[in-house]
Amino acid sequence: MKKFICDEAEVKEVIDRVVRRTMNMDFTWNWPCGVAFYGIGKAWEVTGKQEYIDFLVKWVDEYLELGLPPMMINACAMGHTMLTLHEATGDEKYLELALMKAGYLTKDALRFGDGVFQHTVSSKNDFPEQAWADTLFMAAYFLLRLGFKLDNKEYIDDALKQFYWHEEYLQDNKTNLFYHAWDNVRKDHLSGIYWARANAWAAYTMAQAYQLLNPFMPMWMQIGGALQDQLSALVRLQSEDGLWHTILNDETSYAEISASAGIAAALKLNGHPLHNLFIEKAYKGILANIDEDGSVRNVSAGTAVMHSAEDYKLVPKKRVQGWGQGLTLAFLAALLKPERE
Repeated sequence: MKKFICDEAEVKEVIDRVVRRTMNMDFTWNWPCGVAFYGIGKAWEVTGKQEYIDFLVKWVDEYLELGLPPMMINACAMGHTMLTLHEATGDEKYLELALMKAGYLTKDALRFGDGVFQHTVSSKNDFPEQAWADTLFMAAYFLLRLGFKLDNKEYIDDALKQFYWHEEYLQDNKTNLFYHAWDNVRKDHLSGIYWARANAWAAYTMAQAYQLLNPFMPMWMQIGGALQDQLSALVRLQSEDGLWHTILNDETSYAEISASAGIAAALKLNGHPLHNLFIEKAYKGILANIDEDGSVRNVSAGTAVMHSAEDYKLVPKKRVQGWGQGLTLAFLAALLKPERE
């Protein structure tokens, strides 16, 4: 099989277009911004463009003057940007903000069962005893990154507990795909849909977490096994145009770009040599959905756990979304990362 080697100059040009379009979006301190700015942070890591960091510093500092909204799981996605800004600038205030979010997660966030984060999109009890795949990106992976940055065992252990239980609740042992959510009161997966973006959240964060862990940690084997099985299932569901359907196992549902980018990024980070073909197809398919101005198209709107498959198919995909920009940047940045040893 011919190895896929991307055109670095082309990828950097596309990254710059997507970043500049993202800079012109009006965000609030919430998860769309958290995912979008995470993508800009990944773009900075592989390009070194100081203007990307300068933009994030200016935006964050202006927002801090206005005051932050109440804490919730989804808004903890902004913690990723705080870690990037601390790394880029050395300014301790960004680390303090990350620690504030970690303090909320470890002390105040709603939990159920064996300490599992309940997904929240506001300061209220939004979804009693529900675990969503989204939480892996918004909270668990952030807490893991901070834990390794500070060598804080409490954070690392709590984050890995979240990965353990979200896999236990959400990954189907038969298909190896992830459900959108688990309801611990009903003891079921609600509508039981294999939603593509949920699988992207799971695959991408597990791929990143796996690189942080070492073989002497039991969760290295747990996450590694879950990831390998999931990716093996996902590559067999890729469409001919290189994308994934918003309901993974339903070809009548539309192709969705944020999920496709997140899944493709996980494939690249995982580094299985036989997955090169799928990564190349995804690259071509995703590029075909990026406008000249850097707008990533065909990204589904923010999606609750819908009642039926038909409802997922009707989720609009008309508008440019922060998570579409951010996950696309995460994929493009992953293409420029050196191969793992």
